[in-house]
Amino acid sequence: MRKTAINKDVQEGLTPNDVLQDLMDGNSRFINNNLEQVAHLNLVKQTITGQYPKAVVLSCIDSRVPVEQVFDQSIGDIFVARVAGNFENTDILGSLEYSCAVAGSKLVLVLGHESCGAVKAACDGVELGNITAMLDNIIPAVKKSSEEVNGETNSTNKDFVAKTVENNVLLTIDRIREKSGILQELEDNGEIKIVGGVYSLQTGKVNLL
Repeated sequence: MRKTAINKDVQEGLTPNDVLQDLMDGNSRFINNNLEQVAHLNLVKQTITGQYPKAVVLSCIDSRVPVEQVFDQSIGDIFVARVAGNFENTDILGSLEYSCAVAGSKLVLVLGHESCGAVKAACDGVELGNITAMLDNIIPAVKKSSEEVNGETNSTNKDFVAKTVENNVLLTIDRIREKSGILQELEDNGEIKIVGGVYSLQTGKVNLL
């Protein structure tokens, strides 16, 4: 049973590749129903005065993608930023920069998921209140997919939706690098890694892109 939270020494000793491997190992435990046993109250008490997460995950808000469980992580292990459609904006970028430049995280993981409702809505051009402006962030991925996939360019085409989910992750990563000089410099210096993946609702597996 795990009883010790990540401290500064542990965090500093990790490389971006170490962290990525740790998350993928955790995902393997998740899909094999072999999650690590954790003494949660021990971790609660140990993290009262500080936190040293190893990664930050930018995820969709979807309730079927519980990020910490998907990667078998616990209290103090990872930051999680969530917004429908897992795209970046100023607030998300600031959160990612805080995670890495201030709090010392070594990995940024943009996590899309199969059959994403926000992506489907963007594919269908849904307009509803503030959702309309939110979906504008996903439209670049929709346009890219329309040039790459045959058939209907709406949510009835599963291949189109799947490609748009992938493109949305990849374009989000591109924009994170473009819009954040801080994260770009950290990555260029090898201090962090920025990667993307897609979660399968059917299997629970995260496939890196």
